[in-house]
Amino acid sequence: MAKAIHSMIRVLEEERSVHFYEQALGLAVADRFAFDGFTLVYLRSPDNEFELELTINDGRAQPYSLGDGYGHLAVSVTDLDAEHRRMESLGLSVTPVREMAHQGRPLAKFFFVQDPDGYKIEVLQRRGRYV
Repeated sequence: MAKAIHSMIRVLEEERSVHFYEQALGLAVADRFAFDGFTLVYLRSPDNEFELELTINDGRAQPYSLGDGYGHLAVSVTDLDAEHRRMESLGLSVTPVREMAHQGRPLAKFFFVQDPDGYKIEVLQRRGRYV
């Protein structure tokens, strides 16, 4: 059986992205590997093993085009409203909190936050299938 271990995104500025993910999601640098032409930075939450891999290509000056195929990363939190207020107070780009139902039953309570490179992260209330 396969085990999900990381997801990779390309970012323009290492320091700016590491700072965002530390502030917004509490992710810390688990490893950093510099190669000729690029650097890989692995970010991890202290409470789980899944990592976000940031790839920084040397000499890149133009923002990456995310195209129309990228959707979002998703994380769950224990107090969605408090996290929304916290991220808003940090000046992060957050959407309003929304709720979604399926067949008359609550499914999800969530908002999105956008990182400095335009990647969207869905922040969900930890409940039901989103634990």
